[in-house]
Amino acid sequence: MTECEIPEVNFNRDDLLAKAAAETGLNNFGDNSFREPFDVLLYSLSNEANLNRAGRFIQYERVLNTLKNRLRQSEWIRLYPEILDEQISAPVVIVGLPRTGTTMLHRVLASDERFFAPLWYEVRNPAPFLDWDTSVKDERLTLAETEVSALLRANPEIAAIHPMDPLGADEDILLLEHSFYSTVPPAFCNTPSYSNWLFNNDNQPGYDYLKLQLQSLQWQKKHRSGNNDNKRWLLKTPHHLHFLDKLIDTFPDAKIISTHRDPIDTIPSICSFNYNLWITQANDVAPNLVGKQWSGIFATGTRHAMKVRQASKGQFIDISFKELLGNPEQTTRSIFNFIDVKTTSESLAAMQLHRDQNQRDSRPPHDYSLEDFGLTEKNIKATFAGYIDAFKDLI
Repeated sequence: MTECEIPEVNFNRDDLLAKAAAETGLNNFGDNSFREPFDVLLYSLSNEANLNRAGRFIQYERVLNTLKNRLRQSEWIRLYPEILDEQISAPVVIVGLPRTGTTMLHRVLASDERFFAPLWYEVRNPAPFLDWDTSVKDERLTLAETEVSALLRANPEIAAIHPMDPLGADEDILLLEHSFYSTVPPAFCNTPSYSNWLFNNDNQPGYDYLKLQLQSLQWQKKHRSGNNDNKRWLLKTPHHLHFLDKLIDTFPDAKIISTHRDPIDTIPSICSFNYNLWITQANDVAPNLVGKQWSGIFATGTRHAMKVRQASKGQFIDISFKELLGNPEQTTRSIFNFIDVKTTSESLAAMQLHRDQNQRDSRPPHDYSLEDFGLTEKNIKATFAGYIDAFKDLI
């Protein structure tokens, strides 16, 4: 569509709730914990994000879709209450600063069929449509393919930063988005009031809803395959750094893989990624603002994670980005030993095949610098001093 063909939208709470209900024919949004962050997000999108017409429409549709997923999720649970009996046992969770190899490690490990992993099309639309038929192509997959194509058309640079695959294992932060407790909105645009609310309120309701969605996805995967055996979940998102205590409270038997790389390399990279998202939807994006926001967010997140770790001995394994690249098989063996999973020739072969078929040089180069975002080595070293000192042997 041309700019003038894009519909005008209004981030009105009651109108969005009514539209979601009308389009699904449903009216149960689940528990009310989402309503306050939902309201704050709408304020930020309306008054702070400086969205252009396309950006307003994209964010409006994203919020509307989130509401419709909540409605469908509640309906599936009403129809099949046994969903809530699904056990999420000892999930394996990859946590680290962005650009520390978390996506690569997640997708490599997910190639082992002994794990469940949330796929991109599932995290974007975790609740099936009510006419879900496992014998035909899932409508959610078709929607995901269309969305990925649109994102890459809007800014091809995104492909150089993060591999986009509708059937690839992807971040559970996109599940958290459906609770309205997530860092997804500020990744797309400037939402300071929402970010302030998020980091200064109890995020346990978001993690409770994450667990519910994993129960639903587990039920779906078993229903689709006809196999009732539970597999261990393999999750991943840097978002958990900020709320590691809530992750552990929700999944007390989780095994956590912590990845490490020098923040001088990682922080400008995630700033570049978010900047490239912002410019697809907002006017007059200031790179220095992106740099200040996201370096600050992750500096706070690493400090929180280090504090939580002091009381959670034995629940973590630390993995160096350099070792992940330089000695992948030994790294895999170390991880499998830590999570008490047998390393098999089949699993090693599947992982190596995934590496061979997904080489980094098959994607465009990602060019960025600290200076692009108003950052300096001195500033990064000072901001992340505690983290750098604690993990100096791994970065």
